[in-house]
Amino acid sequence: MIEKEITLQLCIHGQWVDAAQIALLQSEGQGVLAPVYIAYETNWAVEHAASTGLPALATRYPVSLAHKQRPHWPAFLVDLLPQGYGRAELLRQLDRKPTSGPESDWLLLQHGAGNPIGHMRVKQAAEWLAQQTTSLQGFHDQEIVDRAESFVEHLAQFGLFVAGSSGVQGEWPKLLLTRAKDNKLYLDHTLNDEQAAAHYIVKFSRGPNQRLASILRHEAAYMQIAKYAGLRVYNLPTFNNGVLFIPRFDRTAQGGKVNRHAQESLASLLDVPGFDSNPSHNDACTAICQHCANPLPELAEYIRRDALNLALGNKDNHARNTAFTRNMQGNLQLTPLFDFAPMVLHPDGIARRMRWQQETASVPQWADVIQFIEQLQAGATPYLVASLQSLIQPLAAIQNNPSKHGIEPELFQLIDPHLKAQINALQALQ
Repeated sequence: MIEKEITLQLCIHGQWVDAAQIALLQSEGQGVLAPVYIAYETNWAVEHAASTGLPALATRYPVSLAHKQRPHWPAFLVDLLPQGYGRAELLRQLDRKPTSGPESDWLLLQHGAGNPIGHMRVKQAAEWLAQQTTSLQGFHDQEIVDRAESFVEHLAQFGLFVAGSSGVQGEWPKLLLTRAKDNKLYLDHTLNDEQAAAHYIVKFSRGPNQRLASILRHEAAYMQIAKYAGLRVYNLPTFNNGVLFIPRFDRTAQGGKVNRHAQESLASLLDVPGFDSNPSHNDACTAICQHCANPLPELAEYIRRDALNLALGNKDNHARNTAFTRNMQGNLQLTPLFDFAPMVLHPDGIARRMRWQQETASVPQWADVIQFIEQLQAGATPYLVASLQSLIQPLAAIQNNPSKHGIEPELFQLIDPHLKAQINALQALQ
């Protein structure tokens, strides 16, 4: 019998607290499209009434004594659900078919949302995860890069795999690892906060496909390019022999405590249902103007990211590959860039998911885009034109010397026409 109620906990000032209850109102067979009932804990609602900051589940769900009934899971809850290979591996642990569909979503939430990105977790999943933790073992960086036998066997205790055909999550196997004060890396959920020094998402190459290997190999170079172009970038990732170490920006270890920063996806900010919704960039810009205290820098960052995505062939731009961070007061900003890679190389072919209403033959008309944003944010035009045109010089430098920026010849052949097109389009802006 599956329990139809979960408790959501938030980490505030290093402490996990019960904040809300969510109840499933119909059969779990509907998956993320099942109706749910959302209620903040009474004491929490009284103490933090109307907050949209850290005490809130999400920007669009301010703290309140009023209960909410939704026709589908709120998008912030979908954000917690394991996906990709992580989903398949967890299903195996739960004695379900790895291809099990929506009927397993609620069960996965109850077991797989105990240690997600951000400052929110499912209490029942955290308790289940703690029961699976039988040993604490750290590894040197090189042991992880080499997939040393002791490391691989340790992962297997948790049903995790980074070698062969299986993976933890996504297109490439991923792990959340934490560097302790002894300089070794541990599975994030096994290490006490008091011992933590730095946090990483670690991606591993897998299988023989050279294009997938090239995407992972170029991700560190692409983040370097993003920084060179002036985008909002956190500490740069490092690539070593098929392993990418990505510093996490949703965690800060300081003074024996770990601050978990509130983070929600663009899908959450728009509260779009399920996984298949395709909001437009116009929807995103409208939400930024509605919810950000200082929207102009966020708008500029947002459209610059799309221009760079177009120029460099990153087509995987769905609403969960953009996220926002909230502070205690509810001030909202785009997080640093993440998942920025040459997905144009993907062997399956990936279509650009989010688009502008102002596109011709799938190409944004930047003057029309800016005119649309001007209607949302009066006086934005000069700032946005200057922001976009600041990309011309770095894009031209990449085109003139791609190898200097870590771009290999096969990839450059694919993106060169897009680089030229974006340079020309940005130069034409008035």
